[in-house]
Amino acid sequence: MRLSNQKKIRSQKERMITQSQLQNQLNNCLIEAQFEEWQELYKKGKVRDMYLLPNKRILITTDRQSAFDHVLGSIPLKGQVLNRMAQYWFEQCSDIAPNMIIEVPDGNVTIAQELKILPIEVVVRKYLTGSSDTAIWTHYEKGVRDYCGHKLAEGMVKNQAFEQAIITPTTKDEVHDELISRSEILQQKIVAPEVWEEVEKIALKLFARGEELAARQGLILVDTKYEMGLDDEGNITLADEIHTPDSSRFWIKDSYEDRYNRGEEPESLDKEFLRLWLREKGFSDDNIPELDDQIRIQVAERYIDLYQRVTGQEFEAELDDIPILERIKEKIKHHF
Repeated sequence: MRLSNQKKIRSQKERMITQSQLQNQLNNCLIEAQFEEWQELYKKGKVRDMYLLPNKRILITTDRQSAFDHVLGSIPLKGQVLNRMAQYWFEQCSDIAPNMIIEVPDGNVTIAQELKILPIEVVVRKYLTGSSDTAIWTHYEKGVRDYCGHKLAEGMVKNQAFEQAIITPTTKDEVHDELISRSEILQQKIVAPEVWEEVEKIALKLFARGEELAARQGLILVDTKYEMGLDDEGNITLADEIHTPDSSRFWIKDSYEDRYNRGEEPESLDKEFLRLWLREKGFSDDNIPELDDQIRIQVAERYIDLYQRVTGQEFEAELDDIPILERIKEKIKHHF
């Protein structure tokens, strides 16, 4: 394989990612994947950059880090962790619903089929927790007892489990997601009743599968969100990502009960750690703390740790001696 400048790619897969390697990657993060020659096909999301082609799209998972609906900076190797973990979960759940993946040619890249995306994020929760504006605990603490159409019992405490998983949808908004109930979705005709009924069934089956596989690895799948769309034949198809540390909350199973009984926060392996750090730094829409190198490495380590715990596999990173964009361009150019 040769690049346009005749450099040979020497991309090695490292089995053990050290703190020193993460330190070296701090200035080699994938911030943006914008190629000038394909500019007219380019679209930028919060974390993923994409190129819209006939009947498919190229999704490039960057290292951008978002929280509370803001992009905060970058986390080394985060894009590869998310992309590979989404691939793992799509494969593990392929018997429940079809997914968007055509191929995964690179650690940061997924080639996906084009879908008509449903304008609702399907959030599934098993615990009363969270710190974001839409989080169920945030509302419960303020006295809300009707949350997305679910009647919440009095006397519950933070991080307590519900009797069963509940679906708490949100709208997909460019700025801030808004909570919405099942009845509102149907009354406003946002999604057809028969489609929404199937979406709910699929979401609960996905969550149950996630709980099962996470438990085998000593983890609790706390909550997550799913994005779905319709293919050309009207089949409900999984999109975006599932059960990654960006879309889901995971706790360490062994320590949960003791910490819960002591009123302590569970040990987490997701970006809730970062959310709490931001809150401690006085985060608001008008005051967005800068991510220092220490927190960037800590978040990267947690993401990699979660990948390895969930999959039972070592995380294999593509560490290059050429710029990341050159590596990616070589992998995707034949699609244009």
